[in-house]
Amino acid sequence: MAKQERGMRSRQAILAAAAEVFDLRGYDAASTNEILARTGLTRGALYHHFRSKEAIAAALFDAHSDALAAPERSTKLQSIIDLTFGFAVRLQHDPVLRASVRLAVEKTSFPRPVNTPYEQSTEAIHHLFTEAQSQGEILPGVDLRAATTVIVGAFTGLQAMSLVYTDRNDLPERLTEMWRFLLPGMVAPGMIGTLRVTPPPAALVAQDEGRAEALAAGAVTS
Repeated sequence: MAKQERGMRSRQAILAAAAEVFDLRGYDAASTNEILARTGLTRGALYHHFRSKEAIAAALFDAHSDALAAPERSTKLQSIIDLTFGFAVRLQHDPVLRASVRLAVEKTSFPRPVNTPYEQSTEAIHHLFTEAQSQGEILPGVDLRAATTVIVGAFTGLQAMSLVYTDRNDLPERLTEMWRFLLPGMVAPGMIGTLRVTPPPAALVAQDEGRAEALAAGAVTS
């Protein structure tokens, strides 16, 4: 068990170091030498977990899906809104997620997998939209695929602008503006006043994190 735990720690150290290097330099300019220098591990340890720089990048793409776990809300549109705010906060603090986003938007020599972060985000948002529609939250006639594409595209553009201007410090405020403009075109009458377009309160965030930890623990023990 101790050996397995050491292996997991080594793998996570490689991913964290690679994320910092990819986020700083981009995929093509990143080198395994710099990644190793940040971990203090041997090249043999790196190749034990990842056969190449490409394999590390693919693992970072996989990590992106973890940030798309939707918070439980009775109103599914609120789940979508809070998902974007939660994703924004993780972008501000999580180098692994930042690296996966840069890999998604940057044109590099890295061969993109079929299930890129764009596909992952689109699938998560569209699923929530479908549930929202079944609960009567969506205006009649709204094209859910188009609405999903607009939200994913708007978020991608806003986070890129926020990165340039404030290193993503103002991303939550930009998201509030995005939702204020988009909701009237998709929400059923009388619902806009029930939706919060600001970051969820700390108590609700703590509740979400506790639920996520419980689910993760269950997945490990099952």
